[in-house]
Amino acid sequence: MYVEVVFPIPIDKAFTYSVPPALADKAEVGVRVVAPFGKRALFGYVVARADRPSTDEDVKIKPIESFPDDRPLFEKTDLEFHRWLADHYLSSLGEALKLADPTGAEIKTRVEIVADVEEAARLFAKAGAKKTTRDLALEYFASKEKSTTTAYRKAIPRRNAMAALKELEDEGVVVTRETTAPLKGREKKLKHARVAVSLDEMYDALPEIEARSQKQVAFLLKLAAAPNREAPLAEINAELRLSTSSISSLEKRGLIEVEERTVERVYAERYAEDPKAIELTDEQRAAIDDTTPAIVEGVFEARLLKGVTGGGKTQVYLELAAAAREAGKSAMILVPEISLTPQMTARLINRFKDDVAVLHSRMSDGERADSWRRILRGDARVVTGPRSALFAPLRNLGVIVVDEEHDGSYKQHDKSPRYHARDAAAMRARLAGCPIVFGSATPSIESYYNAKAGKYRLLELTQRVDDAKLPKIEFVNVGEARRERKMTGLFSEALLAKIDDRLRKREGVILLQNRRGFSTTIYCKDCGEVVFCEECDVSMVYHINENELRCHYCGAVARPPRTCPACESRGLLYFGAGSERVEDELTTLFPEASVERVDSDSIGRKGKMGEILNRFKAGEIDVLVGTQMVAKGLDFSRVTLAAVVSAETSLWLPDFRADERAFQLVTQLAGRAGRSKT
Repeated sequence: MYVEVVFPIPIDKAFTYSVPPALADKAEVGVRVVAPFGKRALFGYVVARADRPSTDEDVKIKPIESFPDDRPLFEKTDLEFHRWLADHYLSSLGEALKLADPTGAEIKTRVEIVADVEEAARLFAKAGAKKTTRDLALEYFASKEKSTTTAYRKAIPRRNAMAALKELEDEGVVVTRETTAPLKGREKKLKHARVAVSLDEMYDALPEIEARSQKQVAFLLKLAAAPNREAPLAEINAELRLSTSSISSLEKRGLIEVEERTVERVYAERYAEDPKAIELTDEQRAAIDDTTPAIVEGVFEARLLKGVTGGGKTQVYLELAAAAREAGKSAMILVPEISLTPQMTARLINRFKDDVAVLHSRMSDGERADSWRRILRGDARVVTGPRSALFAPLRNLGVIVVDEEHDGSYKQHDKSPRYHARDAAAMRARLAGCPIVFGSATPSIESYYNAKAGKYRLLELTQRVDDAKLPKIEFVNVGEARRERKMTGLFSEALLAKIDDRLRKREGVILLQNRRGFSTTIYCKDCGEVVFCEECDVSMVYHINENELRCHYCGAVARPPRTCPACESRGLLYFGAGSERVEDELTTLFPEASVERVDSDSIGRKGKMGEILNRFKAGEIDVLVGTQMVAKGLDFSRVTLAAVVSAETSLWLPDFRADERAFQLVTQLAGRAGRSKT
């Protein structure tokens, strides 16, 4: 048997490999493989099987090394979509298929080092007083028979460390070899113990056991008290710390049975909402009734749901997902940012319980892989997440929803294929034969044009639910206010008065500053030098909490200079304001208020966003300060004031969509306020 394998590298070609007879039953289209590629081994994906090779007979065909998975990641029907993706966005098929890999099996090799300890020790004994890098390497290998290049580089952080390793390899002191890095997201297995006899039989055996080991008795009693008289071995043994031999002794006597079980790691959002009865408006019902027939009949149609902020678009999505489930189909709901998944996930779980799966990059590798397996098995038929959730292995798709379809986060910029999830979702819906719904209060120009031209069907929600009123929008000319001395730091007197009024009423406030950090530019007043990133040639941003400079393009980090790098003057000025500075000034002006910052720097810890939203909903946080995250999708009835600091900043970006995006951002933020008639 032979298989065609593609690799997630920029080579758009399938390679032929033979399959050893012992692995033949695993050689299915869609499985991951470990295969030799040149002098190393890589993870790849099987895209075809054959009984004879497609290459010349003179070419030596290498065998597959292993199949890491028990089941395929994708099916033959998914290949058409990924072939389109690779062709449309100019990438290889392997790079496109990597998007369907829940843990993104990286093309990494681990270099193992096997050392001749005695020879290393002998040579190190001859080292001089001043140790060279080679001497340090000899000292390291004199105490370690095996290592990896990662551990070696960590132990000897010198620039010429690898050159010294190569020198020792040439001398025969060490031998290096490449192996594939361990696969991420493997199934988690835990040992479970259960009482294997009746309780009477167990109690009869206790006196004899107690004479030898009181811990064994305590173990049996705890296990007998567990539900169904079984529990994870580590959990039941956490306090007793019973030895392996003691557990084996109980097992040999037939009192307990120990077996290994697969444990599913379920991602749980910390944000929660109480379920509540919803009465649909006439406009919501019309949008649902218009789309449901296409879900049931399996017809591809594109719809643009243009609804005012607070108009109930999310409830329409839930009803469409329910219609798909009733028709025996699955549903996919995409959101632009990970920060939006807590509220969406909470509402989906309230409605569909365990039938919901979440996929995003803040999950651990194990959680993401287990969610993927649940979807593959058909245990979860409703999937939500950002753009990566588009590649979830859902079968029999009934509907795809792209919430906030205008958002730039749907575009992948950093690695190939550089796809747009909104457009790719339309193609997936076409191939699956199901309707797709694009939702937004501020749709992109191209989507709105498509709706007006008849390519999409336009559905509108013109009124807010619960008779809530749209907020009043007021613009403050900061330049004029500064001339009239009506500014305090970054804030106008008008905004400060409104914030103070809301705080007195215990109402919620959201402030947007769409720049991270404290100061966006460090400028020398003597020579005019600006501190730039050495790699990107853009100004470094000062982060006051970590006291460091960061480049928001390449991630480079540096210490803030004490003097100008050009003229060594001490006249450095910090210009511009980011979310950290807004938070800092607001805390100074309102010391009794609880202020929390929400940006990619502050919510890096898993579950942090959900915790912040819970506290804000409960009134424990008075003011949310953040980047564009706070402008999208948040639905809190207690928010009565939303403001943009430096609203014109995004207008000056070198982007032909700058005006469009500035309008969308301000409109979306305004929609966070006044979402309740009370």
